[in-house]
Amino acid sequence: MPAGAPCSLFFASVLLLRACAQSFGQTRFICTSVPVDMDMCTSSLPSSGTAEELQTTVLQLRETVLQQKETIMSHKETIRELTTKLGRCESQSLPETGPSESKTGGGSSRKQPSSSKNTMGDLSRAPAAETLSQLGQTLQSLKTRLENLEQFSRINSSGQTNHLRDVLQNKIDDLEKQVLSRVNSLEEGKLTKNESEERSKIESTLTSLHQRISDLEKGQKESRPADKFQLTFPLRTNYMYAKVKRSLPEMYAFSVGMWIKSSASPGVGTPFSYAVPGQANELVLIEWGNNPMEILINDKVAKLPFVINDGKWHHICITWTTRDGVWEAYQDGAQGGHGENLAPYHPIKPQGVLVLGQEQDTLGGGFDATQAFVGELAHFNIWDRKLSPGEIYNLATCNTKAPAGNVIAWSQTNIDIYGGATKWTFEACRQLN
Repeated sequence: MPAGAPCSLFFASVLLLRACAQSFGQTRFICTSVPVDMDMCTSSLPSSGTAEELQTTVLQLRETVLQQKETIMSHKETIRELTTKLGRCESQSLPETGPSESKTGGGSSRKQPSSSKNTMGDLSRAPAAETLSQLGQTLQSLKTRLENLEQFSRINSSGQTNHLRDVLQNKIDDLEKQVLSRVNSLEEGKLTKNESEERSKIESTLTSLHQRISDLEKGQKESRPADKFQLTFPLRTNYMYAKVKRSLPEMYAFSVGMWIKSSASPGVGTPFSYAVPGQANELVLIEWGNNPMEILINDKVAKLPFVINDGKWHHICITWTTRDGVWEAYQDGAQGGHGENLAPYHPIKPQGVLVLGQEQDTLGGGFDATQAFVGELAHFNIWDRKLSPGEIYNLATCNTKAPAGNVIAWSQTNIDIYGGATKWTFEACRQLN
């Protein structure tokens, strides 16, 4: 019997039953085989075959159905194996990319999917060349921090500090050799299969070095004035930030001032963001992409006249009052812009989270690497009143009469750092440019 005959017979029988249903009424139907070219309604059912022939046909049909079922199961398993192999090939050969969030003017933010967040996670998913570049920048940051430690140890030297410094320097040298080896491998096109494992080891060692250097730097805190420091964010990541331990109170006016230095392009990122329950953009300072720097209050936007991505230290200050939403912007002690109707009659809400270096899309999180601040920041202060032009000038010129923030004052005890952000000694106006 041809391979397709059982199926043809089965469907022909079904059609026969449907075509002759009206003639038989409540009569019991019997399934039998009918040639394809025969008029099914004129065929005689009782005389079409014996009981043995009918039983044989049924058994053949059952056998055919079982064979087809086994074939389908085999095909499903083959498809599953091919899909798994294809997924593995894609994960090894293609870096993950995705659009990110963007801020827009007109008082709202347009959301797009952002990349997932993990400490050092961006490095492991980045293309190999970009990974090497980021590792190189991280190594340079570590070396600079060691130079700071050496400078400090010349004044307060100890055998233990020198020993630890030498050990860390040797580890950094070893890491530089590994990075150089990876560069040579890239140039020769001879990347090994366990590239991701090697990368993970390097990143793990870098994290350990960050921690040990931070421990050494903590030992110097007692000899440093509480406000003579700066924060450094060397890489554009979604895990490097600082968090102010205190929240803001309800404010009907404010002034926020800071020293800032950056050469990042395009956009220096987000120097600070303040989020409250139900509003992630309660108070944000951001320069994203090719847009000018903006201040957001309750998701309402005002463009600021700051030009600060020249790699030099600048003092900036913004004042605002809820009455008519009047704001003023000062750079290096001089007023550069002003406006009104910025979130008028909306008080700054309390019980929020204040973050330096990242823009929050959720309360205390939702960071996007493309909006991260890259550069250095110091003397971040907040007042619950509008400062006078004279007070702002005193801040920009480091006058001894310059007031400290009465809501947030710049102090090491008020700030926690995460993800590799660093604290260095800094004295405004003595280390400018």
